[in-house]
Amino acid sequence: MNKLKLLAISLLCDALGYVSLFFPLFDFIWAPLSAYLMTKLYKGKEGKIAAVISFIEEALPFLDVIPTFTLMWIYTYVLKTKTQNINA
Repeated sequence: MNKLKLLAISLLCDALGYVSLFFPLFDFIWAPLSAYLMTKLYKGKEGKIAAVISFIEEALPFLDVIPTFTLMWIYTYVLKTKTQNINA
């Protein structure tokens, strides 16, 4: 998947997380769905760890403001890439 398309999807998923600020019951649907989407968008061990973090972040009240999907995109395409370039 194109990294800019993945960024757009990540931003959309983070925006969906904000819905629960207005409709708190949305978390019951969104928390497990966000974890599932995280594993599909970001593969491997990192994606699974991010899915657990996403589930916890969405399930707990007042943590919805953390842009988990966008942070995972930054980790994958900015931080991890820089680290790989340094180690190469």
